[in-house]
Amino acid sequence: MAEKPQPDDGPLTFEEALGELEALVERMEEDQLPLEQLVADYERGHRLQLRCEGLLSAAKQRLEMITLRAAAEIPLDSPAESADSRRLRASEDADDEPNDDEIRLF
Repeated sequence: MAEKPQPDDGPLTFEEALGELEALVERMEEDQLPLEQLVADYERGHRLQLRCEGLLSAAKQRLEMITLRAAAEIPLDSPAESADSRRLRASEDADDEPNDDEIRLF
């Protein structure tokens, strides 16, 4: 069975690459293929594996960035806020309130 040529529609998605890789492995395990076809299939499988690994790595990096951004945007009144942060915020809030000795126009 000859390898189906891939259309040049652009790079494969993770699901497409994984599906093709699974089909390739199954075919290599079940069929009695000529050596040249086995080598070609192995080579294609290697490229598909690299594609899947690259896509997984990129997805992992995106998830880590989302997590870091979310951690940086923790609300100030959350339990994760440090005592120092609360004290600093309290002193800033106190600075905003005028005292009796101070005259403010705005």
